[in-house]
Amino acid sequence: MKGKFIIGIDEVGRGALAGPVVVGAVAILDSNKKECFRILKDSKKLSEKQREKWFDFIKREPKIFFKTARVNPKGVDRINVTQAANLAAWRSVFELVRRIGEKNVKSIILDGGLFIKNKEFQAKTFKKIDKKTLIKADEKFKEVMLASIAAKVVRDRYMQKIHKKFPEYGFNRHVGYGTKLHKEKIKLCGLSLAHRRSFCKFLA
Repeated sequence: MKGKFIIGIDEVGRGALAGPVVVGAVAILDSNKKECFRILKDSKKLSEKQREKWFDFIKREPKIFFKTARVNPKGVDRINVTQAANLAAWRSVFELVRRIGEKNVKSIILDGGLFIKNKEFQAKTFKKIDKKTLIKADEKFKEVMLASIAAKVVRDRYMQKIHKKFPEYGFNRHVGYGTKLHKEKIKLCGLSLAHRRSFCKFLA
């Protein structure tokens, strides 16, 4: 494997009332200057169809590697959503670095609010890799943009799946976020196993 990789990390689902918080980690060769990156945007600025196309691109490209990780609602309730997002970030980047090799990683860029601290690592793992958390990194770095897309697509697909188990809440429409419809359904039906108790205690 030639060249050095930059890893971008971003999360989705932090503010949702139901479902997991999901973190994506995407590694791209520092020398990769594909023309298509010029039109790349953060997942929030793309349609569902556009995100799916970019996700297919991530999976198809031989020199792009990715991992996602999630913490379920019970985990979010137990350790709070910030710690859950950071835990998922650690899990995703650990697996990704293990796959491509620590010596092949130039740096790790995390979107604002996500942190990976050396004291949380085992032994000397990743201590030689430059790590930085940057505000609005998802608007500036292609690696982080693709990470946000991977996390969003994986989470949305998961919410579509659990909609089949809890169809009364309309997860296929709002994917767990606090829309008017979702809040009305919680008041009517109570909480499901997919809900975060700590986020919904004033609704149920």
